[in-house]
Order: sequence, then C-alpha cells, then structure tokens
Amino acid sequence: MFTGIVEEIGVVGVVKLDQERDNTLAITCAIAIEDAKLGDSIAVNGVCLTVTALQADSFTVGVSPETLRRTSLGDLRAGSPVNLERSLRFGGRMGGHYVQGHVDGAATITAVVPDGESLRVTIAPPPSLLPYIVEKGYIAVDGVSLTVAERHPEHFVIALIAYTQNAVIMGRQGSGTRVNLEVDILAKYVENVLVYRDGGQYATRAH
Repeated sequence: MFTGIVEEIGVVGVVKLDQERDNTLAITCAIAIEDAKLGDSIAVNGVCLTVTALQADSFTVGVSPETLRRTSLGDLRAGSPVNLERSLRFGGRMGGHYVQGHVDGAATITAVVPDGESLRVTIAPPPSLLPYIVEKGYIAVDGVSLTVAERHPEHFVIALIAYTQNAVIMGRQGSGTRVNLEVDILAKYVENVLVYRDGGQYATRAH
C-alpha cells in the first residue's frame, strides 16, 4: 500500500524490457534504498514492483509482460526520471490517499498550460476509466496523489502547484507523454457490489 506522496525522483540506469523473460529495470536513487531489503515493494511511476537486487546506490526490479501491457513503463529509457515511493509503514502518516500501485491503464497528457505559478495539465484516459474519475476526487497519476480539478466527457484536468512541479516528474513532462493512472479503489469496490447485487457478472474493463 502507498499514499501517492513521492519520496524522490530516481533515474533509470540499465533497461532490459524487450526480453521474452527476465525483464528488469535498474534505478539509481538515495532515499528509496535507505532501508530496502530484497522482496520489498517500491512504486515506480505508480507501479508496485518487487526489489530483486540491491546495490550501493540503486535497486533492480523485475517487470512482467502484464505490467508492460498495462502501464507506460515500456517507454522508459536509460536516463529517464521516475517517481519513487516506498510502501507505507504501519502507523505511518497518510499524506495522500490509499494507492495500491496496481495501475488501471495508461493515459496521455494532451496539454500543459501555465496558470500563475501552477500548471494545468489535461489528461486523456482510456474511455473505460472515465466513469471512475470525478471532479474533486482522488486519482494517482504516475503514482502521485492528485485532486481532479475538472472532469470533462473525454478528459480531466489537474492543477500542479509550484512545489509539486519540482517534486515529481510531471513538472517536466509535455503534451504527448504517456502516464500511469490508478483510479480510487473505493469506486471499483462499489461498482462490483452493485453489479453482483443486481444479479450481473463482473466485467473486466478493457484497457
């Protein structure tokens, strides 16, 4: 479990994502490995991944074909910056919202417009995710807990304050960039209960 509060921006080192097996990412960082152990979970751009190797200044994670299909991790290259967050400690401060690190789909940034010191970022999600996105509700974008400022029929808008622009990678991303989305888990649970209550069968969303 994560909170969507990014602890640091890491840098991708060795990338092996085109293999039939043993796809891996090595990420250079400082904070995320302070107390890391093999088998720990670290969110990389909002994707919960398992630490498979540790070095003095980096860690390595395995990436499954399913993860590559569902997320934008396949776009990463050596030198790419990534948002990092360690899993929440029991009793830790909940600064954002409950984030599982289970990405629902990849979306596309379609516009980045200055608004005073803030940035208005427009994001076009897969149509299947739009019902779960509500104005003033939570959403995780590349692992960052954000509030939906506006919700429109085909896109939504978030407002990125000056501090957040420097603390996460979205502040340096432009139009056309793919990002990972995780909608609020509560909406999915409510939907599932209502579907079964009405005698229907749960339908897996297309991504």
